[in-house]
Amino acid sequence: MRTGVIVAGGRSTRFGDADKATADLAGTPMIRRVGDRLAGVVDELVVNCRADQRAAILDAFESYPRPVSVAEDETPDQGPVSGIRTGLRAASGEYAVVVACDMPFVDPGVVSYLFERAEGHDAAVPQLDDQWFQTTHAVYRATAMADACEAALEAGARKVVDPLFELDYVVVDETEIAEHGELRTFENLNTREEFEEAAAELS
Repeated sequence: MRTGVIVAGGRSTRFGDADKATADLAGTPMIRRVGDRLAGVVDELVVNCRADQRAAILDAFESYPRPVSVAEDETPDQGPVSGIRTGLRAASGEYAVVVACDMPFVDPGVVSYLFERAEGHDAAVPQLDDQWFQTTHAVYRATAMADACEAALEAGARKVVDPLFELDYVVVDETEIAEHGELRTFENLNTREEFEEAAAELS
């Protein structure tokens, strides 16, 4: 059992007033595009979100080919560590890939490889050359990472690398990633301009 966890509870202030997660991206809600890219490599999908997003997210995943559940943040606006913890607590699989809701080009080949690399460890985290860890495009042992996130939140830590550093993790470098898929898998759409460029390409 492999779980996909999409983290969608952020406010996306750089995107404007609309909810970025369910914004129409060339005819399809962006979060559904992320989910569709994961459908072939996970057995179930969990979407972490705020309570006010629930209805729109469930609409976006109508007729999705895998079971979908929504894991609402008990206390919204606590950042990605809280969202990842909430999503992983709802995962049925031992391992789960955590992906941000604004990554519509996530590569299933890369995700599948991350699941393979995570076996026997608590996490497999990509790191591109000269960049920081891609913590919202990584595979985690669900219980271990959720527990580490819980401890980090109790300690007042808000960066996703804080719980990561408490785990037995492997780093997957850029060369490995390129051998199994496109580096564009890490591209996220933070602004309206980036969103419109992607929409034009996908149309």
